[in-house]
Amino acid sequence: MTGTPPLRPVAIGHLRTLEDYAAVAHLAPAAHELQAEAARVLPRLAGRTVWMVSSTDRGGGVAEMLPPIVALLRDLGVRTEWLVIGTEEPDFFALTKHVHNLIHGVGVPRLGGDERALFERVNRASAEVLRPQLRAGDVLVVHDPQPLPMAAMLRADVPLAAVWRCHIGLDAENAATRAAWDFLAPYLDAYDHAVFSAPEYIPRRLAGRATVIPPGIDPLAPKNVELSLRHSVEVLCNGGLTVPPGPMVPQPFPALARRLLADGAYAPANAMEDIGLLTRPIVTQVSRWDRLKGWLPLMRAFAALKRSVFDGAGEAGRLHRRRLDLVRLVLAGPEPAAIQDDPEGLGVLDELRAAYAELHPAVQDDIALVALPMASVEQNALLVNALQRASTIVVQNSLREGFGLTVTEAMWKRVPVLSNSRACGPRQQVRDGLDGRLIADPEDVDELRRALDALLADSEARHRYGQAAQRRVHELFIVIAQLRRWAQLFAALPPLPAPPAATST
Repeated sequence: MTGTPPLRPVAIGHLRTLEDYAAVAHLAPAAHELQAEAARVLPRLAGRTVWMVSSTDRGGGVAEMLPPIVALLRDLGVRTEWLVIGTEEPDFFALTKHVHNLIHGVGVPRLGGDERALFERVNRASAEVLRPQLRAGDVLVVHDPQPLPMAAMLRADVPLAAVWRCHIGLDAENAATRAAWDFLAPYLDAYDHAVFSAPEYIPRRLAGRATVIPPGIDPLAPKNVELSLRHSVEVLCNGGLTVPPGPMVPQPFPALARRLLADGAYAPANAMEDIGLLTRPIVTQVSRWDRLKGWLPLMRAFAALKRSVFDGAGEAGRLHRRRLDLVRLVLAGPEPAAIQDDPEGLGVLDELRAAYAELHPAVQDDIALVALPMASVEQNALLVNALQRASTIVVQNSLREGFGLTVTEAMWKRVPVLSNSRACGPRQQVRDGLDGRLIADPEDVDELRRALDALLADSEARHRYGQAAQRRVHELFIVIAQLRRWAQLFAALPPLPAPPAATST
């Protein structure tokens, strides 16, 4: 037994204020617009608490988006708390991962009474912990399917406003998606409103009471903040992703990046040879270890690209042939054991390792499967930041993707992105040929190989895509714009019960 509590508060470390964003010249206009919008609509929340409830505070887009949202709401005068559900029943997160996959259209569409009983039992335990803390007129915001039943359980006793924020979805319908939505349907009526990342994700049963709020990144967070060349090199060296080029003042991070070897063992990321992040062309994908992220087709496409060099095929000029000879692929994700709500991570890594073991040794040398340490959230974020900035191309080859903040992160850093139009999230962000490249089929190894080859060959296009991509993120996909839409949503909720009058002491 681990002693996992049914519900625990999340403490946010350094809290950035709106003044911090306003102090950055290119963020100041958006910060001032948010301040004006908040002054107009947020007084309605005076005396109330906004409760954000999610399934994890580590790994994934939800855990990254909530801290700046909570911090800015507090800075704007709204009492806001973030809570994470937990359980001693490991089958719960296996079930919710299955529901997650079904919403994305994959998996066996079978959910029965036992699954419903488990789903409700875990949520009931969490609701019982939260209930005594609630006051009439509070606002409950539940993120994703894992805590979905809590609204009905809590509103039976406390008059609340409730919003469900669903970060996942599929722009198509099949037996799997129908099974997922049928399973979740009994809990949806308890919500006044729902929020999705794209209009294509809104199910018919929520039509008319759902809003689209695109996710956004925090440009001042460790994962996205501007890094000088020196700082980038320090982070890569301190995290074990590259060999120090000389004596350094900062000390290595307590936990270092590890590389998965063909025999299943882990070693320091540079155990065999320096990956070459400071000197070589680098193609990178950073994601959770999830089958829907398209890891295997990307590895196979890169292997085919390298074989074309070994075999002397193609008509590449001397400079591009040298580029193809030196390019390396980095497939990076979190230490899988550190992500409580994603129990499939180890299995996915093992599948990748098996495929990696079958490659020619020369190709293996040019592919690094890297597990990034999660002991420190800030150091993990800095590693991702520096890794993306060291990349020539960032790929997000997802078969399904609710939004894909790794796409947004790379676009913000002016790194050209290669993704696909099948995944709804990336195509909300990347306009093919303007902000990056989108292929049609993430499982078409040859199409993916040709797109990688073309992007590597065209440095002018990569520069052009990167510049346009950052402008697009600035306009649409940063946390300040996201929070403005949340403020508007709070203002549009049905009339709230008056909060209890404050008592004097």
